[in-house]
Amino acid sequence: MSFRKEMEKYRDVDEDELLRALSEEELQRLEDELEELDPDNALLPAGLRQKDQTKKAPTGSFQRDSLLAHLEKQAREHPDKEDLVPYTGEKRGKVWVPKKKAVDPIMEDVTLEPELEEALANATDAELCDIAAILGMHTLMSNQQYYEALASSTIVNKQGLNSVIQCTQYKSVPDEQPNSTDVEETLQKIKSNDASLVEVNLNNIKNIPVPTLKAYAEALKTNTVVQKLSIVGTRSNDPVAHAMAEMLKVNTTLKSLNVESNFITGAGILALVEALQFNTTLLELKIDNQSQPLGNKVEMEIANMLEKNTTLLKFGYHFTQQGPRLRGSNAMMNNNDLARVTRSDSDGSFTLTLSVPELEKAFHKKFKSTGKAKSKSNPKEKA
Repeated sequence: MSFRKEMEKYRDVDEDELLRALSEEELQRLEDELEELDPDNALLPAGLRQKDQTKKAPTGSFQRDSLLAHLEKQAREHPDKEDLVPYTGEKRGKVWVPKKKAVDPIMEDVTLEPELEEALANATDAELCDIAAILGMHTLMSNQQYYEALASSTIVNKQGLNSVIQCTQYKSVPDEQPNSTDVEETLQKIKSNDASLVEVNLNNIKNIPVPTLKAYAEALKTNTVVQKLSIVGTRSNDPVAHAMAEMLKVNTTLKSLNVESNFITGAGILALVEALQFNTTLLELKIDNQSQPLGNKVEMEIANMLEKNTTLLKFGYHFTQQGPRLRGSNAMMNNNDLARVTRSDSDGSFTLTLSVPELEKAFHKKFKSTGKAKSKSNPKEKA
């Protein structure tokens, strides 16, 4: 939480304004700092591992030839290290001998009865494959041909020995069609509160700018028609998540929000979940499969906020820790039970689907014990 509060002050900083205020010297220093890409990557050339240092002023007199001569003299005068184990030329271990090639087995003539010799001599390739299948040599046929040959007395393999090298033909599955949603047109419909636009699907549209996604969140603040918004795989980041969180605080129509498979960090996820305490209409929130794991601390905060919420019915996230996972699951179960009781109460009946302690916890009231619980009661006799 302290890290999230520390980063909160940088959320509304205008980077362009900061760059315009820098002098030429400061811009040059910034450029030199950005040139240090990856000093530890040995696969990159030296020019990409450190900043350019050739523009520095000379620090004194320098004579290249004198330096090379000094280094060469120093290398010649340096004594060689003696080997710990002197080389004697002695061979150790076994001498490698190449393996001999396997000898082909000798084909022996097999004598059969005259009737079998004649039948096999006149048999076609398809009939020989059927005989091989019956004898158990099913590698010469496909599985379908093999089992059909066992169940039928007629020739099943019509292709003969050519079917040995043929594999099963699988049907090709066509690729999923790209999302054809017009981003700008949909945004204008949201701003104009178009009654026909109930669901907005921007999934897998990669080139949506961040300001446009923020404009969607801003337009949904006053929209009273859209009930489902999905921005899966749109490369949304924390600024988009914060904009969606501000939208949830004032929106009273949206029932489902899906932000899975994006680049939202723990701070953005916490902002979305924290906004649920101001929203009583959202029933489904999906935040799973972000580019980086949220961590144990963020998951504990999510579980705490879910326990305080009483309206969310579906929460799409796979907790990595057992504690937050169990707490989140219990919170969603309690919300669904409470919604079920509320629905049965709204149509004039009251169905007791919870125990007395759970009902007291849900309604913050004490109930009197009347013996057997009735399934339905008079609308005037409500708890």
